[in-house]
Amino acid sequence: MYVNKVGPYFNPHETYHYYSLPVCRPEKIEHKSLSLGEVLDGDRMAVSLYEILFKKDEERKTLCKVVLKEADVQQLRSAIEDLYYFEFAIDQLPLRGFIGRLEEGSFLPHHHEVYLWVHLHFNIEYNGDQIIAVNVSTKEHQPVKMDEDIHGSINVTFTYSVKWFKTDLPYEQRAKRLSDNRFFPKTLEIHWLSIINSMVLVFLLIGFVVIILTRVLKNDFARYNMDDEELDDLDQDDNGWKTIHTDVFRFPRYKSLFCSILGVGAQFLALATGILLMALCGLFNVHKHGSMNTASVILYAFTSWIAGYVSSRMYKRMNGENWVWNVNLTTCLFGAPFFVIWSVENTVAWAYHSTQALPATTIILLGAMWIFGGYPLTVLGGIFGKNFAGGFDAPCRTKNIPRELPEVPWYRSAFAHMLIGGFLPFSAISVELYYIFATVWGREQYTLYGVLFVVFGILISVTMCVSIALTYFQLSTEDYRWWWRSIFSAGSTGASSYSTRSSTTSNART
Repeated sequence: MYVNKVGPYFNPHETYHYYSLPVCRPEKIEHKSLSLGEVLDGDRMAVSLYEILFKKDEERKTLCKVVLKEADVQQLRSAIEDLYYFEFAIDQLPLRGFIGRLEEGSFLPHHHEVYLWVHLHFNIEYNGDQIIAVNVSTKEHQPVKMDEDIHGSINVTFTYSVKWFKTDLPYEQRAKRLSDNRFFPKTLEIHWLSIINSMVLVFLLIGFVVIILTRVLKNDFARYNMDDEELDDLDQDDNGWKTIHTDVFRFPRYKSLFCSILGVGAQFLALATGILLMALCGLFNVHKHGSMNTASVILYAFTSWIAGYVSSRMYKRMNGENWVWNVNLTTCLFGAPFFVIWSVENTVAWAYHSTQALPATTIILLGAMWIFGGYPLTVLGGIFGKNFAGGFDAPCRTKNIPRELPEVPWYRSAFAHMLIGGFLPFSAISVELYYIFATVWGREQYTLYGVLFVVFGILISVTMCVSIALTYFQLSTEDYRWWWRSIFSAGSTGASSYSTRSSTTSNART
């Protein structure tokens, strides 16, 4: 058995090593070798003093005797009052339980009693020579009272019991028993009504784009290709998007930043698709701790060439000359802000001796992966993108002098387009997004990867349709500055997602 970590029940991102508490510990702590994903998850497993033999029951066996000083008692009281729970592991199966018990007394004046559990009872189910399920309980054993006015020291004896049970459940299905663990509240479920509503929204948007816009554009093109005499007979002048055909392919300002955003976006699209496909193949399960974190880090490094290729290729087609700066900007566009934010969080976790703080060896490993993996692949992709980029084959010639932009009503402004472009995709994924954040910032174990893949397709479809429609509406108002707005209109979904993340995090910590 390995001991892992302790922390408040209602704050999953505040965890500490189990041996940071004044409990039974060996003279020399021996840590288990962990994977990269386990370290990123905040696991710090160490060998415990529990001696458990296969299919051998134990009854009230002494673990150790500890002399608790006054400071130790106060530390345990504070942990129990904050509802600290512990996490152990047997054969990759987690065991969780509370350190103590809190009993409320009188309210005026407020008074409560704090008790420490000193006996743990382990129930282990097995099939053949394999462990299927484990759990821990403290019932039928009296705890030790931790009085607030204790002076000096007290002697505490920690004991444990082990009971083995035979089961017919095969080893391949033990994940089902683990998912039935009710230590943490279960809220994840398949929400068919939300999925059906999102799919209806997708079909309506696709129908709008394919049928209505195609019909409008067909009429516009038919009129645009008429001869001058036919246009005179119609007695109508060009209007809308047809009048800006000599400006619509005018390159945007800040071309390097624009292309870098496209490159990083293409990389994350490939990263998300790869993670979902791996999840659908069953590579991530409840027994492989941190496997998704490991896969995400490795895939991010190996997909860096996509960002370099897309960014450099588009930058070259836009007649960009400083492609070296473009590649460096693409590399740092996500990595630099992420590193700054992570440094602040990691420093705070390190100051409080939390297991969420990454050790120096892990930091060096991640830095080496970026220096010797991510950055060279970005440069390599940039070189290929620059060399294989053709010319920008625009169907219309661009004039040297830009056309004057007309005034547009407020409901066709960039802000209005961002509200519409962000709200529609967000409404299609809002329910699933809540469960994703509950997994990232809470204690849920996400398993509905098939549903998530469907919602991922819905998000891409809705974003595509909204972007096409809003771009057409913008060009119809004779505003040819569609490059940047096409990014911000659909990308504003991230602002709604951020507000949901903040709400989820505050609710969990509250």
